[in-house]
Amino acid sequence: MILPIYLYGQPVLRETAKDITPDYPELKELIANMFETMAESDGVGLAAPQVGLPIRVVVIDLDVLSEDMPEYKGFRKAYINPHIIEKEGDSCSMEEGCLSLPGIHEPVRRAKVIRVQYMDENFEKHDECVQGYLARVMQHEFDHLDGKMFIDHLSPLRKQMIKRKLMNIVEGKISCSYKVKPFRKNK
Repeated sequence: MILPIYLYGQPVLRETAKDITPDYPELKELIANMFETMAESDGVGLAAPQVGLPIRVVVIDLDVLSEDMPEYKGFRKAYINPHIIEKEGDSCSMEEGCLSLPGIHEPVRRAKVIRVQYMDENFEKHDECVQGYLARVMQHEFDHLDGKMFIDHLSPLRKQMIKRKLMNIVEGKISCSYKVKPFRKNK
């Protein structure tokens, strides 16, 4: 089932998401819906707060990039209760966008290598060092779980330059090719 993407301004996007337990209701269905929603929206990652749930669940599908990045052929994973334990070495800047911020793309500096701990769909624990594009996507998506968005990494000047675009999103003055849930005051 395609879920609506919560847009900038929705309070759930600024909440700190909670870890879940294996008895979380209909988790496998939620993960399947998140993958379907992400694919329908042409995204490569989606965090549960972006579909209105303040829980620590993320899905990432990099297979769509495998023509240019063959190392991601078949890469499609769900991350439950993920946490970045360490950021290592250098960082680099690359343009990012977000399904919750349609029409906004800005360069963001992120660590090239991270160490993450998470559970898979079977609640088996993993502790991995991740690098490259996957490390960037994880940092972007895991930020959502901490109530952060990529625009929080921008300089005050860049934030000021996109202020009108952000207000247009909050006011619902945007057009999306995917199902969204814009912010509405008093609703």
